[in-house]
Amino acid sequence: MISVRGLAHRYGKVKALRLPDWKVAQGERWLVLGPSGCGKSTLLHVLAGLVRPTDGEIEIAGENLRRLDGARLDRWRGSTVGIVLQALHLVKHLSVRDNLRLAQYLAQMPQDDARIGDTLGALGVADKASRRPPQLSQGEQQRVAIARAVVNRPKLLLADEPTANLDDAAAAKVVDLLSEQAARHGATLVVATHDARVKGKF
Repeated sequence: MISVRGLAHRYGKVKALRLPDWKVAQGERWLVLGPSGCGKSTLLHVLAGLVRPTDGEIEIAGENLRRLDGARLDRWRGSTVGIVLQALHLVKHLSVRDNLRLAQYLAQMPQDDARIGDTLGALGVADKASRRPPQLSQGEQQRVAIARAVVNRPKLLLADEPTANLDDAAAAKVVDLLSEQAARHGATLVVATHDARVKGKF
């Protein structure tokens, strides 16, 4: 599912990431644990095709990311990768349902309200479909962000610091939800965090 060879990235003269070799099978769950500033977020951004690495090769589901750019890369990302960021980036002026429709539209996939309803239902927020994100609790917004990440049935699910600023119970629930959704869709899960509480879930 993931094949990394000689991966390195720099921001100017600052080395942000070095990963000589890494292979991940479809459906595996990986935890990238380390302090802030060690390159965890950069790794996830590279895996998602949001950052083109300075050196090395990376293949996701057989696709060499160096051969993709522009609209082709955007379409690939939308249909192959689901991302949950620490800042959820839900569109506050759109309803929950329309936030998921937008994810389908950007991936150039059919806008499928049945799939959206099923996804929201699996995460316990089907009754919030017509509400806008500011009308939801933080926990509900987190569930909607996970729903948006998995609505296109991605092969790879990435989560960057998903438990930041959450208490123990909420943190455990978020990790459980990510694992459940990855298993439901047969996706590979990679979670990057500095939160040692997550280690017991992997």
